Amino acid sequence: MHSRKRTRIVLAAAVAAALGGSGIYIASASAEETAVPGRVQAESFTAQSGAQTEGTSDADGGKNVGWLAGGDWLKYDNVSITGTALSARIASDNKAGGSIELHLGSQSGTLLATFPVASTGGWQKWSTATATAAGVPTGPQTVFAVLRSSTAGNFVNLNWFTFGAAAASLAPSASPAPSTSPAPSAPTPSASGSAGTPSGDGWVTMDQAAWKKQVAEFDALPTNTTIPAANVRVPEFNASCKVSHSAKDDAMVFPNMPGASHMHTFLGNSSTDASTTLASLLANKSTSCAPANEDLSAYWIPEMTEDGKPVELEGVTVYYGSRLKDTTKTMPFPQGFRMIQGDAKKQAGTPEGAPGQFWCAGQGGEVGRSDDGNWPVCANTATITYQLTFPDCWDGVHLDSPDHKSHVGYADGQGVCSGKFPVAIPSLSFVIGYQTHGSKAGLKLSSGNASSMHGDAFFAWDNKALGSRVKNCIRQRAKCDSYGNF
Repeated sequence: MHSRKRTRIVLAAAVAAALGGSGIYIASASAEETAVPGRVQAESFTAQSGAQTEGTSDADGGKNVGWLAGGDWLKYDNVSITGTALSARIASDNKAGGSIELHLGSQSGTLLATFPVASTGGWQKWSTATATAAGVPTGPQTVFAVLRSSTAGNFVNLNWFTFGAAAASLAPSASPAPSTSPAPSAPTPSASGSAGTPSGDGWVTMDQAAWKKQVAEFDALPTNTTIPAANVRVPEFNASCKVSHSAKDDAMVFPNMPGASHMHTFLGNSSTDASTTLASLLANKSTSCAPANEDLSAYWIPEMTEDGKPVELEGVTVYYGSRLKDTTKTMPFPQGFRMIQGDAKKQAGTPEGAPGQFWCAGQGGEVGRSDDGNWPVCANTATITYQLTFPDCWDGVHLDSPDHKSHVGYADGQGVCSGKFPVAIPSLSFVIGYQTHGSKAGLKLSSGNASSMHGDAFFAWDNKALGSRVKNCIRQRAKCDSYGNF
């Protein structure tokens, strides 16, 4: 059966265009239309929240968009609406059902039409739903398909829409092929792919020639073996960061959509916004992290509020370390690599003892819990702290993936990177200190509950500076400071 999706985040569209030579790709502003007049394939969205694409057994083949739940949405640009008779190809194995609302211009814009959704008997058992448009606007339109349902789970798959022209006659599919995987599979890498080449479903394939060059330069770097006897032999270096700015932007989840995100607290590169690319990070030398001029990366986390007011940060230490059995296998991050840890959509309780805890750092520690049980209350000599730890193994092929997570994984129980993720990368960790003791009233993240805590990393290091730290500090199990010194 169609399993509940693990993450719901926005990704670049299947139809994408390169921005210069940065290796970053942004969705183009045209919806794909097939040979059927008026048809728009569901996977041709230019932005989305909550969706993933997968192969389909529907009669016209191609891909469908799945894992859709209430509150999720899909954005389509340059849609021509030629009549009031609209249709949507749907499949559902959720008896609760729901609806698909089509809005013009924004998620809350003029309502064009509503498709009712009822169970079709399977996630790949397809049926054509119809609706009548409230009108026929002239010229190309931006259309948002907004999902509505009373159930908390996924309730519909989508294959295509038609906007005015009659749909091809398709009988309900007789042989459903239920979806079993909550994440799209990685495409087979192409040896001839250029830097940042998207596969069509959100995967961004790395320029292998550029990576080989970076690896060759890394291998050629000398190793500083003059480690002081007093050095703490921990494989680690860090970037020491202060807050740069705050904004409702997210260059990975909502690329080129300023103001579309919840409020984020940005660390590092001062230029980070909704349109950030590798090229823009490397071009801007202003950063709130040390080492300045060497780490131009962007890091961001959801804003925390207390009594409706932003909580100040004491600072964030971005640690680069290793938990591997053999640290000499660790490689530097490739230029333009990015990833997300945590789930902004997760709105669960986090009582004491639950994983992913905020905790109290300092003398006296935790002295109680908030009234809802989800936040610690600290002694007056301690403050709220959080540590967010990212995966430490990589597939060696992709700079990014549809959910910004599927190209990375964790080392196995033996401390080895293997299987789908054979390349060891530094274990990234944010240690975040907040200037609050907490209270019985609790705290709030801009993404919601404590369980929605997450972090984004978009790397733009000087290759030599990063490579030297990996060689000297991580590979030799030596503790280094922000400047790579023992």
